[in-house]
Amino acid sequence: MNIYARKQRWKLGLAATAFIIVIVSFWYTNNLVKRISVDEKIKAKLWADAVQKRAQLIKFTNELFSQIKSEERKKAELYAEATKQVSNLSGSSDYNFVLKVLQDNTTVPVILINDNGQMVPRNLDSLRSKDTSYLRSELNSMKEMYPPVEINYYKNFRSYLYYKDSKVFSDIQLVFDNLIKSFKEVAVNTAETPVIYTDSSRTKIIAKSDKIDTAEIGTPQILKNTLLRLESENPPIPIDLGDGEINYIFYAPSELLTKLKYYPYVQFGAIGLFLLIAYVLFSTARKAEQDQVWVGMSKETAHQLGTPLSSLMAWNEHLLSLGVDENVVSEMQQDVKRLNMITDRFSKIGSQPTLALENVNEVLTDSIEYLKKRTSRNVNYELILPSEILQANLSKPLFEWVIENLCKNAVDAMDGKGKITVEMRGVPEGLLINIIDTGKGIPKSKFMTVFEPGYTTKSRGWGLGLSLCKRIIETYHKGKIYVFNSEPNRGTTFRIELKRD
Repeated sequence: MNIYARKQRWKLGLAATAFIIVIVSFWYTNNLVKRISVDEKIKAKLWADAVQKRAQLIKFTNELFSQIKSEERKKAELYAEATKQVSNLSGSSDYNFVLKVLQDNTTVPVILINDNGQMVPRNLDSLRSKDTSYLRSELNSMKEMYPPVEINYYKNFRSYLYYKDSKVFSDIQLVFDNLIKSFKEVAVNTAETPVIYTDSSRTKIIAKSDKIDTAEIGTPQILKNTLLRLESENPPIPIDLGDGEINYIFYAPSELLTKLKYYPYVQFGAIGLFLLIAYVLFSTARKAEQDQVWVGMSKETAHQLGTPLSSLMAWNEHLLSLGVDENVVSEMQQDVKRLNMITDRFSKIGSQPTLALENVNEVLTDSIEYLKKRTSRNVNYELILPSEILQANLSKPLFEWVIENLCKNAVDAMDGKGKITVEMRGVPEGLLINIIDTGKGIPKSKFMTVFEPGYTTKSRGWGLGLSLCKRIIETYHKGKIYVFNSEPNRGTTFRIELKRD
């Protein structure tokens, strides 16, 4: 198994492990959130039931208060009627009964005004009953509450009896008012739940919790939309306080519960983002390390080739001086020049090469002619060039290296027998170069993989050729190189895209 296959398996294994960790974490967190959500809903239900029961208690208190209020009124009216009948009684038994009614009134405050304007109080503050200003203040209060009872006890002589609710009744009224107030506070002042308490028409807000923003109830239409939203989340609680109208309490899940609903997705996104950043950083660091290895290896290769290359050039000159056949020496000189160019190529890896305006037609022609002489005769080359001369900014040694690598790979894919077609044409945005072979083809799943360092199908290959081609074209020349098309056992087309000058 080559290094690339092992690396791919490691990647797949790590990706599968990360995926399993994310899924397990997501599943566990989601279950935990569901449990908390159920607890929150139970608490909300308990709160809603408590509010409902307290409303029922208030309704019962209100009904009881109404009964007490009715009895207090009857008592005051009975006292007034007894006072009125004093002057009309003739029998002693009836007289004693009326006096008993008058004496038994120990709760209803009354003031009797006789025909002389004299005020006779009963059941008022005993310490202040002789204070005229106090009596007048109480009299005015009674006049505002109820009309007086007129007592005609002799011909045109009349007295007037004024009265008001008893202190017991007033205390009960105060307790009831406080109970209503505390009910509103309990209904809306929950810790986290947004609550709106409305009247029976659902258009008037009686109270609201601090969790309801003013913007959510700014206008009648906005209030209506807010109530519809709350109603879609929880049915409103009807509140019957015994006053003849049914009010409503609208509420939503707590802010904590709302956050918990989305927490698993946020967590999943955070983990995914972390893994993505980690992968990008890892890939960047790995690529930087690979680049350093490329640069170091290339410069070391150029350095190592320099010494024997100088020696070969000297030996060429020595052979000429000995009278060796000039054709032989010329071929050797061509190979020495080629070695010199290869050394130059390696020395340029790792540093930004200088690009110059080149005739691409001519560069391709020279490259193919060189390859024809050093390739098996069973390999046929076809060069298709446009009639116009296309120019581009190139590093000629590096670009020729790309063409040689692609053609040598094509020869290997054809097992040394077949046809290689190199065609070029101009397009508005630049120029296209296709290198077409009749070899074994490349599976579609490997179209991107073939450019990875270490990928090779050869038993003795390093898998660096296409990686170098990609680096030279895309990093140095700002172009593109990719597998344009490939069919099993029918051949492959590599495409190079360059910008024209």
